[in-house]
Amino acid sequence: MKLLKKLLAALALLPMMALASEGGYPLDRAPDRSNDLSALQNGARLFVNYCLNCHSASLVRYNRLRDIGLSEKQIQDNLLFTSDKVGDLMKVSLSDKDAKVWFGAAPPDLSVIVRAKASAQGSGADYVYTYLRTYYKDESRATGWNNLVYPNVGMPHVLWELQGVRNAKFVEEKDPHDASKTVHKFAGFEQVKPGKLSAQAYDAEVADLVGFMDWMSEPVKNKRQKLGVWVLLFMAALVFLTWRLNASFWKEVK
Repeated sequence: MKLLKKLLAALALLPMMALASEGGYPLDRAPDRSNDLSALQNGARLFVNYCLNCHSASLVRYNRLRDIGLSEKQIQDNLLFTSDKVGDLMKVSLSDKDAKVWFGAAPPDLSVIVRAKASAQGSGADYVYTYLRTYYKDESRATGWNNLVYPNVGMPHVLWELQGVRNAKFVEEKDPHDASKTVHKFAGFEQVKPGKLSAQAYDAEVADLVGFMDWMSEPVKNKRQKLGVWVLLFMAALVFLTWRLNASFWKEVK
């Protein structure tokens, strides 16, 4: 019984531990780009230019991008590096050994990162969308950057030229649970240097990128959902016919 109580207490703490590990910053809802082919294509361009330098997507082949409306020629002319082929997996030349030396850890594979980051706080798309929009300048970090969603993250802000440079403002407030203590609370961003894009345009670009990463995590999701509707309709019709057949059978028996 004591062991059961300890197990239940540990399970109750898991959501709190997960929230603390990610900084506890509330997630914004990511715009749905799943049926917007132009947005997915733009997201693919952003992914190749800004993410694929360090992060692999080793479960996806370049030619799979035909599913979002790109021809093999478009893929080859716009999304491939010189040595890559259309049928290759989306890998990078950066080795895990070099990555650990330069960054302290090997950058994770992004093939299914959106699905992996889903939690009680929001979908994986919400997580990545908020994460890419909450970087701020922090000279105490080795990379010069920090993040509200993932405090003390090792990844630098690769999109900073688009978003610009921002500082995060924090205030000290009394802890609502203990008046003798104070808490460090986020109080907004301060734009230090403008980026190439306005805030609205940057958010739209990130939404496209996250939309592509969401598609990449499960390329057949739209087909699966459409097929699921037909399966449910078929099951409903089958249940109705079975019910009426059962009623007709027992009517004759009685």
